[in-house]
Amino acid sequence: MQRLPRLISRWLVVALAAVPLTDPGAQPRAVQPRGPLLDHERAHIALFESSAPSVAYITTQVLQRSGILGSQVSEGAGSGFVWDTAGHVVTNDHVIQGASRVFVQLDAGEPIAARVIGRAPEYDLAVVRLASLPPKLRPIPIGSSAELRIGQAVFAIGNPFGLQRTLTQGIVSALDRELPTTGFREVAGVIQTDAAINPGNSGGPLLDSAGRLVGVNSAIRSASGSSAGVGFAIPVDLVNRIVPSLIARGRAPLPGIGITPVRPDLVARAGIRGVVIADVDRGTPAAEAGLRPLDTRSGELGDVIVGVNGRPVHTLSNFVAELDRVPIDSSAELTVRRDDKERKVRVRVVDLRR
Repeated sequence: MQRLPRLISRWLVVALAAVPLTDPGAQPRAVQPRGPLLDHERAHIALFESSAPSVAYITTQVLQRSGILGSQVSEGAGSGFVWDTAGHVVTNDHVIQGASRVFVQLDAGEPIAARVIGRAPEYDLAVVRLASLPPKLRPIPIGSSAELRIGQAVFAIGNPFGLQRTLTQGIVSALDRELPTTGFREVAGVIQTDAAINPGNSGGPLLDSAGRLVGVNSAIRSASGSSAGVGFAIPVDLVNRIVPSLIARGRAPLPGIGITPVRPDLVARAGIRGVVIADVDRGTPAAEAGLRPLDTRSGELGDVIVGVNGRPVHTLSNFVAELDRVPIDSSAELTVRRDDKERKVRVRVVDLRR
């Protein structure tokens, strides 16, 4: 009884081998000539062929503790793109966070070891540098996110689910979104798109129809974790400001005016809209502008920041996002409320990390 399945299996192999793969009497249908590709198809093909060599497939190894003395290595993956001919590659900070080793694969080449040289968790951006430079390294062209219009065509190239060099198309669905990052910080001016973005696309480029970088794909909003037509990209104008700092100094500027805010949950619980100042540091722009903090003895609020450069501020995250719009060492106009009266105050924005 035990030999029966083997005999049947051998018989099937022999029988199948005797059956011709094609029927001599059957003829395939004639192929209909296609004719030339449409103009937009040729444009899409040209965009992919010129941009794909600049897109990186990034893999990471993270050493994690297991048990009391043991450890294990977990792997992650994401996307990135070539920034310059010196071998700097830009990606999301969350792609390389905690990585002990980073590898970058360009086009069809072999993975190249890379070193993290700069991180900006506040903007979910990071830069790695290739240990060896492949020939004909092609930086991606830089565009402008300030010029984007809702309805404009955009393209994402990345490695969703590890499927390398994947091109998806969509439109700019909305502009000026906010993307939470670390602490109470949010990236302002974020691009929303319906181009399919999935896990593994993080850190890859969002391109306009001219093949220029307009954003860095960072997140999706989906209950399933896969594309639901709502993706977000960090605007290139911010990227173009942060990345050179990461390359030069390994860190990004941290805009501020020299105040310590009251915890947002306490402010919300008190029903207050705006940023309540807990303390003003000496010698800072906030002190020079005469901003008054909360009086802890009397409970008097002092100054509450409710606007920056004419844009309303309801929360600390709003305030931080608005400061990110202001160049370092430039001034911002704050709308400040005290005793139910509002006034305008000019204050200089500085790099708190100096």
